[in-house]
Amino acid sequence: MEDMDTRALDAKYYMPAFGRTMKIVRGRGSCVWDDAGNEYIDCVAGIAVCSTGHCHPAVVEAIRWQAGELIHCSNLYYVPNQAELAEKLVEITGLGKAFFSNSGAEANEGAIKLARVRTGKKEFVAFTHGFHGRTCGSLAVTHKPAIREPFAPLEPACTFVEYGDLDGVAEAVNSTTAGVFVEPIQGEAGVIIPPDSFFKGIREICDDAGALMIVDEVQTGIGRTGEWLGIQHTGVTPDIVTLAKGLASGFPIGALVAREGLEFQKSEHGSTFAGGPLACAAALATLGVVEEILPDIPRKGERFRRGLAAHNPRVRGLMIGISVGERCPEVQQRCAAEGVLVNCAADGNLRLVPPLVITDDEIDRVAGVLNAALD
Repeated sequence: MEDMDTRALDAKYYMPAFGRTMKIVRGRGSCVWDDAGNEYIDCVAGIAVCSTGHCHPAVVEAIRWQAGELIHCSNLYYVPNQAELAEKLVEITGLGKAFFSNSGAEANEGAIKLARVRTGKKEFVAFTHGFHGRTCGSLAVTHKPAIREPFAPLEPACTFVEYGDLDGVAEAVNSTTAGVFVEPIQGEAGVIIPPDSFFKGIREICDDAGALMIVDEVQTGIGRTGEWLGIQHTGVTPDIVTLAKGLASGFPIGALVAREGLEFQKSEHGSTFAGGPLACAAALATLGVVEEILPDIPRKGERFRRGLAAHNPRVRGLMIGISVGERCPEVQQRCAAEGVLVNCAADGNLRLVPPLVITDDEIDRVAGVLNAALD
């Protein structure tokens, strides 16, 4: 056993659900190192997770201190840091109350439950190429046939509409619709950005039908787009927002935040680990760092846009997509060989979601490597 390396152990003992070749062993700021000592600028960032970079000192210290005081406390009791984090999320979202989970998929499961129990309705509307998680409930509102169909039949019932098609939304939403799930930017689809009017239209359709507008900010939230939430670029206020990835710099946590008057009552929802002391400490420290750097994120995004202008990037804050087509895996490999990690999302779209602390010099380096790989 001692003589087996990680790859051999993985092949022997871990279910082969992931395709991977590289082992990352250390990270600082926007950079990571593999087990061979190679350094990379990380524009994957755990898939938009490491918002404050890798091992930010403020986040590390918050986790370290809390771990020395109390690691776990059941939700049968008041949990250290939990109410303080809920207050901060209410403040930055402009909504009413929060509930915590362990992941984005769980947050979306909670949103499904909350929409059903408060509206009394059972069905949902979501969008083609949208992604909301891989648990059975969140998968039911996720479009991608390759990951849905092996697990059918799924609940809740969901009607899928083309992303950006307001007429389709108006046709699909009816008296049985509990809620409409929508991402402000479709991340897994390759950073697809619709016009702001799309969201204003969804808001009006939901209001007319008595359905809830549920905005999945798992990938777009916590400063990723240059606002606390991606939906805040549009001037639209949803009924429910779900959060996760960037919320605690890599410590597992998710959240749903709902408007005033929309909440779970006693025993309607729960979780053993959700909103634990360590997760909430990491999240509070993360929000403190993001609050300081948030005003500079749009400028960094524009630096990426200028640097990659020859390839018509789709950019909002530090969420960048480039249509590459079938060459995408090759471009990804070329970038890695030159010390830059990027990610192929769906349909041949290259996705960059770097740490929000990425520096100008690092942005310029990434743009140079990408341009060379794309050319």
